[in-house]
Amino acid sequence: MNTAQIACVFVGISASNFFGGPLAESKAQTRLERVLQDKVDINSTGFWIYNDLNSGFEAARNSGQPMLVTLRCIPCEECVKLDEELLESDKTLRQLLSQFVRVRVVATNGLDLSLFQYDYDQSFAILILNADGTIYGRYGTRSDRTEWKDDVSIEGLAETLKAALQIHDDYPGNKERLKDKQGRTPLFERPELSPLHRNRYPEKLVFNDNVVKNCIHCHMIGDAQRDYFRRDNRPTPMNILFQYPHPKILGFKMAPETRGTIQSITPQSAAEQAGFRAGDQIQSLAGQPILSMADFQWALNGLGDETTLAAVVARGSQILSLDIPLAKNWREQGDLSWRASTWPLRAMVVGGLKLTATPEALRREMKIPSEQMALLVEHVGQYGKHAVAKRAGFQKGDIIVSYDGHEQLYRETDLIAYGMSHTKPEDEVEVEVIRRGKSIRLQLRMQK
Repeated sequence: MNTAQIACVFVGISASNFFGGPLAESKAQTRLERVLQDKVDINSTGFWIYNDLNSGFEAARNSGQPMLVTLRCIPCEECVKLDEELLESDKTLRQLLSQFVRVRVVATNGLDLSLFQYDYDQSFAILILNADGTIYGRYGTRSDRTEWKDDVSIEGLAETLKAALQIHDDYPGNKERLKDKQGRTPLFERPELSPLHRNRYPEKLVFNDNVVKNCIHCHMIGDAQRDYFRRDNRPTPMNILFQYPHPKILGFKMAPETRGTIQSITPQSAAEQAGFRAGDQIQSLAGQPILSMADFQWALNGLGDETTLAAVVARGSQILSLDIPLAKNWREQGDLSWRASTWPLRAMVVGGLKLTATPEALRREMKIPSEQMALLVEHVGQYGKHAVAKRAGFQKGDIIVSYDGHEQLYRETDLIAYGMSHTKPEDEVEVEVIRRGKSIRLQLRMQK
């Protein structure tokens, strides 16, 4: 390697568990105790610089070694699951990680959002970058709150790190190819400067009895992004609602143990239409080298009104150029329901209801045609903003068949997206529900 450094940002890996921290003991601890114990555990290994990015970058510049930064809020039970099941002291991965200067960051307070851009709803994500701020690639994704094994793996992470090291060997000669991997201008420079969080959180986390309350979690950045438009009475852009689209919505199922190999193609999808095949290895998208599925998502995330996405793939000994066709509303085929940041959206546009598809048996019982909108009220919020629907008369078991006069919002995701882009706080929206076979119309007030 040359003297320029890699900064590899791990978002979601607990070093204490990866390198031998006692999970069983932590489960009996309070939230505060787990946070403070995490600091003790990390510092005791000597493997990480704890919660100090500046020191990490300086160490990388001075030593000529790569840099690894782990970042996740503590405690996060889903992250612990990933630590325990995905990163259980793998020797190959440990050897790769040992080539980096390692930093662990436990909160997003003070984080430079022009540089650290990733899917803030993730509990496991990685940025790989040079110490001069040039990003090499990303790693880590999931398309469900708990199911992640189809998206990430030890082997896939190892392949991504190897590819990043190769890019680094060629740097800065390849810097031009990496320009579109860089962060765009953020809505606010740091999380604590957003309108939602301003004057509520410190710029730097202080490890005292208030450390848990003062931590800005990753998903709270996403909350602040959506709040930014809502409080200004502006429609929330689709690229803010549907961030980091998953490749599966275009028909790609990627092999998680590789850096970019297609495992299968969905019939009649955009991927099939473009001529992709199982076994193809994606080399680049929009000219950007692809190190992982998260890189695929970054390329998709940056698209605007483009109608195609240029890809270069390796198929055996052949290198092929293919164009992925993009339908007008392709991004909106993604799913919002699993995301932590969807909870505040539910308060804004459905008054705290949680909706799901109505089972076919119940449709038949209620005589609702299979092609008609029918969203079952699975949960009614009980407190604060999440109790607005309850106060408006909604009940668990209601079936929503019309929202603001629209009868084709077939998924909870579709209804939330419509509400965030077509309603404003204080608007009154009429909602038709079927309750025990009878049609009832209720008025629901929109919120900030």
